[in-house]
Amino acid sequence: MASPESPSVGFTLEPVVLELGRRFVDAGFELSLVGGPVRDLFLGRRSPDLDFTTNATPDETLGVIKGWADAHWEIGRAFGTIGLRKDGFQLEVTTYRAEAYDPESRKPVVAFGRSLVGDLERRDFSMNAMALRLPSLELVDPFGGVQDLHAGVLRTPGTPEDSFSDDPLRMMRAARFASQLKVDVDPEVREAMAAMAGRISIVSAERVRDELVKLVNGASPRVGVDLLVETGIADIVLPEVSALRLEVDEHHRHKDVYQHSLTVLDQAVALETGPDGPVPGPDFVLRFAALLHDIGKPATRRFEPGGAVSFRHHDVVGAKLTKKRMRELRFDNDTIKAVARLVELHMRFYGYGDAGWTDSAVRRYVTDAGPLLDRLHRLTRSDVTTRNQRKADRLSFAYDDLENRIAELAAQEELAAIRPDLDGQQIMEILGIKPGPVVGRAYRFLLDERMESGPASEGEARAKLLEWWAAQPESAEGAGSARLAEDEAGEKGNE
Repeated sequence: MASPESPSVGFTLEPVVLELGRRFVDAGFELSLVGGPVRDLFLGRRSPDLDFTTNATPDETLGVIKGWADAHWEIGRAFGTIGLRKDGFQLEVTTYRAEAYDPESRKPVVAFGRSLVGDLERRDFSMNAMALRLPSLELVDPFGGVQDLHAGVLRTPGTPEDSFSDDPLRMMRAARFASQLKVDVDPEVREAMAAMAGRISIVSAERVRDELVKLVNGASPRVGVDLLVETGIADIVLPEVSALRLEVDEHHRHKDVYQHSLTVLDQAVALETGPDGPVPGPDFVLRFAALLHDIGKPATRRFEPGGAVSFRHHDVVGAKLTKKRMRELRFDNDTIKAVARLVELHMRFYGYGDAGWTDSAVRRYVTDAGPLLDRLHRLTRSDVTTRNQRKADRLSFAYDDLENRIAELAAQEELAAIRPDLDGQQIMEILGIKPGPVVGRAYRFLLDERMESGPASEGEARAKLLEWWAAQPESAEGAGSARLAEDEAGEKGNE
């Protein structure tokens, strides 16, 4: 690419981009590729988005693209945006904006602008405030975006206070870009984030969630999370993570839970697999569980006699806190359940190396993890951050042994699909009962037997079921035993 002083930039764009530019110019309008796609060209990356800006109004944009676009939509028309699809590409064309926000409102008040530079000035960061005029490919960079990209620093086109006042979500975007692009945040931007952190509370939970997902899935999520915590933004959007900064007493009786959690996050990222592996990265569920796995510790910390520190049941408490926070951030139920389940299970492995597990315990571990097993393997391994190499080696060896046992049992018993040896229909036929709660109780009994003793033949399972049934109050024999016990109790009461 040419230097920022050059009137043009030499590289190849998709033909559809240049063709759209010619259509606008032939119609008497301006059109520029803008924002992230231009930034990504300088970074040597292919942008998933193709965003354009123009001096044409939405009605005039529709006049240019109708008959040429394969399809178009007007969902963002009130904000000046027309979307279209052409030759398999999705494009958005937005009228120049001069945008102002009501300080107390979550929604922007849109005013259309008159110039490209004016439009760029209202964008979030200088590296996103660059444009390529089309079809000439003239670079427009009035705020030093190329220079900031080369320096690896995130700055705003105007003052950060004005930028964040316009849209407080930009503070989270700063943390997201720090994670995605591995850039430093300018000190003035960082100071403004800390001073204005409270304004993030007026942003909708859905917008905050989307930025958080992009941050966590970035190349360096630790950097982004740390920026949110240091500036106080996490106090509002992820207060449970901020609370991990427990004070370490003078005897250093426990490690820094916050820094430990960031290290676990780093190590979980390193254990993700390629696209053909069991946990392709970036995997949000694994990463978010790694970040949140210890958020139950502040509420469960106890100083024991003798100076020890305990966090009993922090896994269970942490799972509940995870669900609560993710619901408030409007995550979908499947993602909430997956992350919370990993948090709940992350301590299950400990003790295996000391006491060993029966085959039954191994089966339960696999069954409880279900489709999360490969993520649980990685989370558990990531949770080892001790500097004691002997302890780290012992835990690693123990988990290697557990995984080998899981593999051996899986080869014998298809652990991932463990079911009782009799299904619901067979249970009803054998016991002569109709669908209802009793069938569920019988099913759970047989599942426990399957976990404890491994697979059984149909005859063996039938015998166990009948033995169990004889002791139940609903069966004829069980009911008789129950009446006899009641009679005996009554007789004793009359004595």
